[in-house]
Amino acid sequence: MNDTKTWHVLVTGGAGYVGSALVPRLLDAGHRVTVLDLYLYGEDLFAPLRGPNLTEVKGDLRDPAAVAKALEGGVDAVIHLACISNDPSYDLDPDLGKSINYDAFRPLVRAAKAAGVKRFIYASSSSVYGIKDEPEVTEDLPLEPLTDYSKFKALCEEDLEAEREPGFVTCVIRPSTVCGYAPRLRLDLTVNILTNHAINNGKITVFGGQQKRPNIHIDDMVGLYLHLLTLPDETIDGGVFNAGWENFSVMRIAEMVRDALGTDVDIVVTPTDDNRSYHVSSERMRQRLGFQPRHTIEDAVRDLKAAFDAGKVPNPMTDPIYFNIKLMQDVKLT
Repeated sequence: MNDTKTWHVLVTGGAGYVGSALVPRLLDAGHRVTVLDLYLYGEDLFAPLRGPNLTEVKGDLRDPAAVAKALEGGVDAVIHLACISNDPSYDLDPDLGKSINYDAFRPLVRAAKAAGVKRFIYASSSSVYGIKDEPEVTEDLPLEPLTDYSKFKALCEEDLEAEREPGFVTCVIRPSTVCGYAPRLRLDLTVNILTNHAINNGKITVFGGQQKRPNIHIDDMVGLYLHLLTLPDETIDGGVFNAGWENFSVMRIAEMVRDALGTDVDIVVTPTDDNRSYHVSSERMRQRLGFQPRHTIEDAVRDLKAAFDAGKVPNPMTDPIYFNIKLMQDVKLT
């Protein structure tokens, strides 16, 4: 296998934050793409990209018929992004979260195998580690998830490994917190929250401040998924890889946001009960996959500012479309 191979990639959750940046890049690289998504954030996200290489299936991951339709047409790789994607959104309706994040997972994997998919890439989470005392959180450390969201992420990893077999290559990615601009923007992630408030409120509130948070720029997150499609089976099969780059305290991130904007921004510190702190090592990703992130937190801040300045982010403080938990409350998904 080499860089010239093109895939037919099913991206579940392809109309979400990471997917909205990934799908255009996959198409640019010459791959065919099918998106399976509920399109809660609008159905015209990919209107400019529509053509013979893009298939869109508006459907629920939990619906076997929707999954079967999405796997039609010779899909040979799956990048599984779809989930209720953070603790607060998950906790709104734990039964709903479990049904999407866990109960639907193994049926999806088995349907993919039955449809002839050769490669299944799963977006897990760095939250599966829980709180660690080790200065470097590596993939060899035991998983100690603290919440149902992260517990089911870890269980899906186990299920995927159990389904792995010759001819069905699997790979688990544990992303850090993603940051930066994408067509379907989230403003409920650390760097993005701070940037939004700095630009539109002139003030950043930091809860605690000393907790370390691992981050990865969305362009690097997307770049990693594209890179995985170019690697030989034996390099990634059964592999688990942290995907992050910069580990900074929340206070340092706030200072970086302020400095990158080059404006006067007040940083207000407030006590917090959330003292989760971890320093994720992505050395295995660099050594085994040969992938090195290139974009910084400051790049993410500048990209967001450019989008705000260009009018691409209307009503950034109030529109539920940018905040998963608010949208979940509004749409009343069941």
